[in-house]
Amino acid sequence: MNHSNGPKRHLPVLQALLITLGMVITTDILKTAPIVALNVGPEYFYWVWVLGGLASMSGALCFAEMATAFPHPGGDYHFLRTAYGERMGFLFAWSRFSVMHTGWIALSAFMFADYVNAVVPLGRYGSGLFAGGVIAALVLLNLTGKHIGFITQTLLVGLLAQGFLSIASAGVWLAWQGIEAAPASVSVVPENTGMAGFSAAMIFVFLAFGGWSDAATLSAEVRDGRRGIFIAMLGALTLLMAIYLALNWAFVRGLGFDGLAASNAPAVELLNRAFGAPGVLLILLMVGIAAIASINSTLLVGARTTYAAARDVPQLRRFGEWHERDGVPRKALLAEGAVALLLVLFGSFTQSGFNTMVEYLTPVYWLFLSFSSLALIILRQRFPDVPRPVRVPWYPLVPLLFFGLCLYMLYSSVTVVGWGAFLGIGVLLVGALLLAGLSRLASTPRQALAHTSD
Repeated sequence: MNHSNGPKRHLPVLQALLITLGMVITTDILKTAPIVALNVGPEYFYWVWVLGGLASMSGALCFAEMATAFPHPGGDYHFLRTAYGERMGFLFAWSRFSVMHTGWIALSAFMFADYVNAVVPLGRYGSGLFAGGVIAALVLLNLTGKHIGFITQTLLVGLLAQGFLSIASAGVWLAWQGIEAAPASVSVVPENTGMAGFSAAMIFVFLAFGGWSDAATLSAEVRDGRRGIFIAMLGALTLLMAIYLALNWAFVRGLGFDGLAASNAPAVELLNRAFGAPGVLLILLMVGIAAIASINSTLLVGARTTYAAARDVPQLRRFGEWHERDGVPRKALLAEGAVALLLVLFGSFTQSGFNTMVEYLTPVYWLFLSFSSLALIILRQRFPDVPRPVRVPWYPLVPLLFFGLCLYMLYSSVTVVGWGAFLGIGVLLVGALLLAGLSRLASTPRQALAHTSD
């Protein structure tokens, strides 16, 4: 039987931390580390990763304040709706449903399929079929209940973290054996220099750190009062920064800085040098685990945003039902999976599904993250009496600096990526037309705030 009572606080803080880590830790680092090295010198290489981690933490502080003051399964959908009104909330929910979350699910599935295809040829459309099969299987798994989905995610993140640490251990092993870094096989020519190189490097650093804002969707399900989500978000980013620094140290130690910058697959080269063929198989296994963990975590939080938004639109209430027995929004989850499968179909026909999905989702993501950063200031002014267990330090400097960062990333994402960016923006405009065609949604900011306790 379906009910609309909503989620319960069932998640231990440690499990929420691991789920949050699963939202941000991906194999992007295995692709972005050489690009970052190619754009900055060795004297700044580690510092750009530290800067990316600290900047992400500043954004997480903003979200932690909003999540502890306004806990809701919709996460930043609820923050935007409360700060700007129902139209902004609807457009954000639409963008997550049709662009950001579903695009990321398709992207992760294509990444997994491409690596499998490199070992076992899947044929012209085999990657798309494989990607679609992975998504369908994880949707069915999550339909069995919240505990299965969350436990699966915890196990996957644990395995992935161990896989990343095994890469770092390869660097330690080479150092222990006294084996010097391998010389670069080709000469390295920096793609950019000066500030241009720094800016290009930061684009890829933030790509590796992206996804932490999704943790706000768990704010109504985490135990330990309202501080649990704060611990989960900051703890996950701290662990992630430590893992990324360890990985990059191992790359430089095993391959040399120029060798890293010249490499197309640094993890494969490093593990092959340290452990031989078994190391290469480990990388393929890691990519699969990372993709499954990313898809699973995105399904967990994406369906919750759709559920929260559908409750506020009379014509979409059927997707705003919470299945009390299993503890999941079943119809929202099915809808999320269906759109992701459509994007896989679209990406398959472009013959470059991974790149197409990156172009498709990036500008829309940074557009709404910039609105979310300003929402903190609006909510403080509009609702000064709401208890805030977590407050952003150095207010309003931190949210304003983060807003400036979001604008920079938005500009970069539009100017750097290809035509897929404009397709994603076009789908967002379709959402605006859909909004115009719906009946009045009926909410003011204070009415939106009232939904916090639903």
